[in-house]
Amino acid sequence: MHYIWFVSDIHNQMDDDELVGIAEIAEMARVSPAAVANWRARRRGFPEPVADLRAGPVFSRAAVRRWLRRQQEEKGRMSTVLSTINLKGGVGKTTTTVGIAEMLVAEHGMRVLVIDLDPQTNATISLINEHLWKELDEQGLTVAQLFIDALSKDPAERRFRLDDAIQTAVGTVSGLRGLDLLPSSLRLINVQEKIATMPIGEFSAISASQVLETAIKRRLNNWDYILIDCPPNLGTVTLNGLRMSNAYLIPTIPDILSTYGIPQIIKRVRAFADEINEDIPPLGIIVTKYQANSTMHVNTRERLRQEEEEGKGPHVFETTIPQGNAIAASADFTVRGTLRQKYLYQGGYEAFRDLTTEIVKAVEDM
Repeated sequence: MHYIWFVSDIHNQMDDDELVGIAEIAEMARVSPAAVANWRARRRGFPEPVADLRAGPVFSRAAVRRWLRRQQEEKGRMSTVLSTINLKGGVGKTTTTVGIAEMLVAEHGMRVLVIDLDPQTNATISLINEHLWKELDEQGLTVAQLFIDALSKDPAERRFRLDDAIQTAVGTVSGLRGLDLLPSSLRLINVQEKIATMPIGEFSAISASQVLETAIKRRLNNWDYILIDCPPNLGTVTLNGLRMSNAYLIPTIPDILSTYGIPQIIKRVRAFADEINEDIPPLGIIVTKYQANSTMHVNTRERLRQEEEEGKGPHVFETTIPQGNAIAASADFTVRGTLRQKYLYQGGYEAFRDLTTEIVKAVEDM
């Protein structure tokens, strides 16, 4: 009798309000099912299930919609913008940027935009295939064209269209929704020097470091996080990324050459922030390609942490990204079923997951 009443009660509620499972909620919110499970565990006020069936919990669609709407209202749809930068190449900057972006989507239910400002285009070709990238480049739908258009005095010659340039639902992991990309181009190499010396905009109303922000500001709050992969320099293109950032991350191998430029980065960014009357703090140093059996790596990481404790250096995230073949190979555009398959079982998945949790907490504490 109790069972019959219970089933009948569910059917009565279905008449008034459709019931949805975890997968349907993920589709509603444009996130992964893992992200919804994360919300249930960590977000206050997530709707209680109407019933726990053998196939999983079911929820009121209306209650879920109301909760999602409240989340948007409470956040005010304000994006967190983070740039990643190091003056030395080969430190895992791009791999780390993409790994964080994926974990923000999969583990935290965020919508994320990756902006590739590096003319090496590594972030771009790790998130979309080369054939699509070449098509976009030929059509002027990359950040290189954005800067080329900014230098043009003739509006008729401008080709960049933001809505067409932003690629949605990118990446190599099946079912990962919520990750978008503004791609880069090799042509950006030739643009960098020109943009620093030529007047921008009608009557030079836009400074050379405002081009990106001006172009994207109308859609700035479409995402929870915007991650900007900057080139390994402090030129004008990098300043475009920093200008619209709330903070920046410094991925680095824990060795002398890779960490040597960190004080210069902090000094230059601080001077730029003062110049434009903004606050652009370092969110922290991310130790990458870490080898626990390397005395140099262990000692350098300890030195960075000691400098943090003494107030002489920025925060150092506790989680390190290990050296590993799977992490190195993750830059290839190869479709995988899950993030665990992408980073295999050498600690890469857990490292990016834990690092991203640290970053989200650091942002909340800013």
